[in-house]
Amino acid sequence: MEWLNRMLSEPYYFFHFIAFFSYFIVRSSAASVLSPHIIYHLFRREIQAVLAFSVLAVVKMAREESWEDFIANTLFYAKVLLLGISLIIDYHLALWYTVVFLVIYILTQQPAFQKLGTSSRLTPLQLEALLTEGKTTRFWLVEFRALCSSTCIRASRCMPELSITYSNKNLSFGIVDLGLFPNAAEKFGISLSGSMGQLPTYILFENAAEVNRFPEFSFEGKLPNPPITKQLLSQHFGLDRLLIDYVNGK
Repeated sequence: MEWLNRMLSEPYYFFHFIAFFSYFIVRSSAASVLSPHIIYHLFRREIQAVLAFSVLAVVKMAREESWEDFIANTLFYAKVLLLGISLIIDYHLALWYTVVFLVIYILTQQPAFQKLGTSSRLTPLQLEALLTEGKTTRFWLVEFRALCSSTCIRASRCMPELSITYSNKNLSFGIVDLGLFPNAAEKFGISLSGSMGQLPTYILFENAAEVNRFPEFSFEGKLPNPPITKQLLSQHFGLDRLLIDYVNGK
């Protein structure tokens, strides 16, 4: 029911559903005008497309940790396969679907994960106050994101779920939206330039001082970064060690 509600309420999912559903209408109408040979050839290609999509979806489901990342990739595969099948019916149909998907891309955006877990949504001033007052936790792990970035959307689930697992009296989690506060990026050493590849950026503060960040940035140029997952962030920032230290009273 939750996903049905999201599909009907989120334009990104709703328009994709309408676009894919329209193929069944086109397919049933084309059956009366296409030759038996083309229909047989089309049916074989449809079976192959379904099998290929199923294999790709299973592989992605096994490899991807983020549900948003899985949805984005499977929709991309579905679009490519639909365009390929449409070419068999008529190239005008394939061009039409290309235009439709382009319009959906321009007008809508994949929604980010909405829940916060135990993390806090902060403004830059709130974050600065929490870090300087020294009345909160010893460590703060903060995600700097901008939801106009597809990478940030795909990784939007990681911080809330990490906060549920690792939050304690020594470690808190926060999220700052640089799309709303772009002027704060420079203060935390983050570039908003797309070529820099620095969003999302995760910074670990200890007693108001930065002790670690991801992705690390080289002045020689952009460093290739692996896909952001909970496991990657946990290992990079040593969250298991911080949790063990808290349990042991350190």
